[in-house]
Amino acid sequence: MSNLSWNEIQDRAGEFSSKWQGATYEKGDSHIFWSEFLNIFGVDHRRYGAFFEHPIKKLDKSQGFIDMFWPGKVLVEHKSFGRSLGAALEQAYDYLPNIADHDLPQAIIVCDFDKFEVNDLNTREKTTFVLKDLSKHVHEFAFLIEQANRKSAEENPVNRKAAEAMASLHNELRDTGYKGRDLELLLVRLVFCMFADDSGIFENGIFEEYTYNRTEIDGSDLGPRIIRLFEVLNTKHEERSTILDESLAAFEYINGGLFKEPIKTPDFNHKMRDALLDAMKLDWSKVSPAIFGSMFQGVMDEKQRRDLGAHYTSEVNILKVIKPLFLDDLYAEFAMLKSGAKLREFQDKLASLTFLDPACGCGNFLVITYRELRRLEHKVLERLYGKRIGMFDIGSTGLIQLDVNQMYGIEIEEFPSLIAQTALWLTDHQMNMEFSAVSGKAFKRIPLTTSATIVCANALKQDWADVIEPKNLRYILGNPPFIGKNQRTLEQSDDMETIFEGMEGWKSLDFVSN
Repeated sequence: MSNLSWNEIQDRAGEFSSKWQGATYEKGDSHIFWSEFLNIFGVDHRRYGAFFEHPIKKLDKSQGFIDMFWPGKVLVEHKSFGRSLGAALEQAYDYLPNIADHDLPQAIIVCDFDKFEVNDLNTREKTTFVLKDLSKHVHEFAFLIEQANRKSAEENPVNRKAAEAMASLHNELRDTGYKGRDLELLLVRLVFCMFADDSGIFENGIFEEYTYNRTEIDGSDLGPRIIRLFEVLNTKHEERSTILDESLAAFEYINGGLFKEPIKTPDFNHKMRDALLDAMKLDWSKVSPAIFGSMFQGVMDEKQRRDLGAHYTSEVNILKVIKPLFLDDLYAEFAMLKSGAKLREFQDKLASLTFLDPACGCGNFLVITYRELRRLEHKVLERLYGKRIGMFDIGSTGLIQLDVNQMYGIEIEEFPSLIAQTALWLTDHQMNMEFSAVSGKAFKRIPLTTSATIVCANALKQDWADVIEPKNLRYILGNPPFIGKNQRTLEQSDDMETIFEGMEGWKSLDFVSN
């Protein structure tokens, strides 16, 4: 793709705006307009497969033509100056059902030569501007040159604020002497509870209410109250005390082992209580589980990150791995299936796939993999049952077959391994919410009965066959730590010497070569 600097792109955008100022006619100039628009970013439409007047069927089966279509990237509807962009957007959405899933665009752009409206189909955000301001908005089109859009999920303000809030709370607790596994489990459990509070796992807002109404302003009893809540979350309803405080009895039984292990009671003060309540005010239902990677990085200093090999891979780059590895092929196979029997076989296939990330960190590769597979399963069920999908009792019929137990990981550090397992539970619930919106029936898998297998171990010493039987494993993926010979620790060098026993020249290799 283009290696133009953003300064150069902005200069080209300025020249483009000057040239096309005042253009009004659609058919005569639109092809040239969009060809030159792509050239702003160094993209030749002939080289990258963008089409003008691309034929496609509309929803009513009549023949339509997309003004410009670059599969997997962008769909453009262009109108004459002053025409309704709302009507153009409706027309564009009309085309989407008949576009193959793996060719669906990342954005829809509607334009009348002067006004631009960019609709991001991933974030659902809309940006509107006029031609003379194009140079100020070139970053909106970063996806055209395979650079992460500044409005990607990783840059969502809710994600950043959540990461900062939890990193700050971590540091406050650590400074009181509360540390180690107790601190790690406390943070992971608090994040789960805040997510549950906003996403329908708990009755909406009851965790925040409990914290605000049932603890002292000075924070002196917050630690014991939280530990008591964790005990309740790990107790079945029928086994709870008959005189349990109603504010605690309202919480769901979670199971899954998340709240099982006892931890020491932390001490809070007024400032720390306020910090936790402030964190609760965020809408945690909109937090991507990939936030945990950011959170982990936020609570460690630079030297620790290098030594431990902790790293965070963006969603954009994860998709670059998983799409050609398996996702594109699965969508191509799905596109060919029409009959009920074949679709059910395909769903069975999806449910049989297993994935191992042997250096999984906070689980970002596994999280995105699971999310994309679930979305594909939802499409299978929609094609199978259509409008009848709302007739099923989703929880009892086993309509959803995919589960987090298809995901396996190895991680050398305990904290990210805890985060990875929890992140997959949260992703599962997000996918259940998405399916609820499709089916019209609420669906959640609580209490938790299955979990991902995340083993805290050194993947260079751990026998992978003890994590998952080789005959059951379909895909290995991930982004192992890249550490040059000058940054390796003695322990890492010892690991390499064991791996490369009998081979010459291994000391010059990068750590990832293991």
